[in-house]
Amino acid sequence: MNTKLIYSFFLGLLSASSFGQETFTYTTPTQYSDGWKTSDLHSQSIDTTLLYKGFTQLATVDHKMHSALIIKNDHIVFEHYYQDYAYNKQQDLRSVNKSIKSILMGIAIDKGFIDSEDDLISKYLKKPVPEKNLDPRKEKITIKHLLTMSTGLECNDWDKKSKGQEDRVYKKKDWLQYTLDLPMVREPGETSLYCSMCTLLAAEIIQQASGMPLEEFTQKYLFDPLGITNIKRGHTTTNKEIINTAKRIYMTPRDMAKIGKLILQKGNWNGQQIVSEAWIDKATAVHTKITGINYGYLWWQFPFNIQGQRVSATLATGNGGQYIMVFPEQDMIIVFTGGAYNSQEDKLPFKIVQDLILPSLR
Repeated sequence: MNTKLIYSFFLGLLSASSFGQETFTYTTPTQYSDGWKTSDLHSQSIDTTLLYKGFTQLATVDHKMHSALIIKNDHIVFEHYYQDYAYNKQQDLRSVNKSIKSILMGIAIDKGFIDSEDDLISKYLKKPVPEKNLDPRKEKITIKHLLTMSTGLECNDWDKKSKGQEDRVYKKKDWLQYTLDLPMVREPGETSLYCSMCTLLAAEIIQQASGMPLEEFTQKYLFDPLGITNIKRGHTTTNKEIINTAKRIYMTPRDMAKIGKLILQKGNWNGQQIVSEAWIDKATAVHTKITGINYGYLWWQFPFNIQGQRVSATLATGNGGQYIMVFPEQDMIIVFTGGAYNSQEDKLPFKIVQDLILPSLR
């Protein structure tokens, strides 16, 4: 992500008119039996003037957004779907899965399956083991290096020439073995480069350390307590049969908001500590930077601006326009989903938050 690009790319989009998709009419979100309370925007002290104008203009623009949700003070106050999407339709989360795996790692540590994120990955990852490009620096890779994408392996998703670039790995027979066999190009912890295979290794460590299939671990310790049941797992970028730790989760926007609420509430859910507050603090703290943006343990810290004041939001992001944005000071969660895959159009939600939602807070 590049902050300047995000704020400039869609500078004129909301005033541009083309290919109208649908009209916009605001209605109070419907309350279902999913645990969410709903109310209207006014009841949560949100000015509707900009929002109504902006989303009305958005209805005249050819965009690829699937949904937009605003949760304020624990109430869903805005919920709008586009195309054929609806509140109960699952969305491919893409890299939002990474941030969920960060929570799972915290749970695994809390429950004693893993001692610390400072442990070497070799302590838990018993198979496979590196067979090629053997290098003493590989023996120094820790779980923290996976969570901050600073392993030192030649892996950069944003460089098509990188041997560990995710699309290249997807063509290989054994993703785990191939990743572990990548050459080292720097010391672990030296530089963070966006590498999806880091989370594949992290997921495999959780599975091997706990002795539970990852989907079972996830359901038991995270999704069941949060009441998340409408999910499926798969992988859209390959037709091959893949290991379960590589499968991505498909989830509804309302359930994505539950993940955001768990972060907002420091790991607590209805009085039950799902993951320790200490872990949430670590996961959302700034440990490194990737392309100049602050990065924690698979969670971003992104700067927005409210009336001249810089506000940092905790973000989970996914290709195509999948976002969970958590604003602790505003007691607010914003969720977007979309289909602008491999396109800068997936940054439209940043413009909506910056120019429409944040200025509407009273």
